[in-house]
Amino acid sequence: MPGRDYYEILGVPRNASEKEIRRAYRRLARQYHPDLNPGNKEAEERFKEINLAYEVLSDPEKRRLYDMYGENWEQMAAFEKARQGGGAGPGPGGQTTFTWSGDIFDLGEILRGSGFEELFETFFGGRRRGPVAGQNVEQPIEVTLEEAYQGTTRVIELQSEEPCPSCGGRGQAFGALCSVCRGRGRLLRPKRLEVRIPPGVRDGSRIRIRGEGRPGPAGGPRGDLYLVVSLRPHPLFRRQGDDIYTEVDVPVEDAVLGGEVEVPTPAGRRVMLKVPPLTQNGTVFRLAGLGMPRLDGPGRGDMYVTVRLRLPERLTEEERELFRRLRERRRSRVAP
Repeated sequence: MPGRDYYEILGVPRNASEKEIRRAYRRLARQYHPDLNPGNKEAEERFKEINLAYEVLSDPEKRRLYDMYGENWEQMAAFEKARQGGGAGPGPGGQTTFTWSGDIFDLGEILRGSGFEELFETFFGGRRRGPVAGQNVEQPIEVTLEEAYQGTTRVIELQSEEPCPSCGGRGQAFGALCSVCRGRGRLLRPKRLEVRIPPGVRDGSRIRIRGEGRPGPAGGPRGDLYLVVSLRPHPLFRRQGDDIYTEVDVPVEDAVLGGEVEVPTPAGRRVMLKVPPLTQNGTVFRLAGLGMPRLDGPGRGDMYVTVRLRLPERLTEEERELFRRLRERRRSRVAP
């Protein structure tokens, strides 16, 4: 599951207790268990994700490594095992290999391109290639259609990973395990950020906040924070791309004789729509430039308004008589 955050999968904060993790796992496992969702492939894949996330976060040692190294925690577990119980030596073609329990692993090849070559060289010697950037972090954020239309600011609260001030993020101080971070090299600190949500964001848009991701190993620069936008459903409007769709009720007399009706917009103001005579139920009108702002360029989309014919709920006797006369006249006109 590259890129998936185990805490996000279980829906728990990074400082969740073992009890909270276990409770979240049981609730999700019941919800997505294949026996309760027969034939549902999506539920089956979700169940696998939940089990894998729980397997890591319920184990204190695996969780420690995951908190430090993210999705590369298994490679770093191999690193630590090699350091504690194995040795290093030249492998085939001059590559460095590490051995423990009689097995041979080319860890250089395992880690190459994963962002951990810096740690590889730090642990086992060799040429340093400069600091390694930390991992990026994703966090969901929900916005209303009105906020997406006009843009807004949002204050978000998160648990930020900060390098341990005692050991400088290395997990060790003076040759011993750091007592402040307990060897993790990082501490969780509450943090508040004020974020600008640009006009026109779509469902699934990613807002990048530089330098607010995880700190890099061995003092490397921080990764970035990405806010993944989801749009809250709206009772009046439906969005498709940069266009907005809505419906408006038109009284039967205005549909027959022509008239004007008010149309709401996501901007909060109303515009007048001119309805021509004999407008049919389901007629769609296009209001140019009243849709969403274009996120990737100037201008706006359009608004499409569908007419819903509204019949009167009650009639006076005089109105009934007028409708009777109209019906009789129209029938007599089409009679053979």
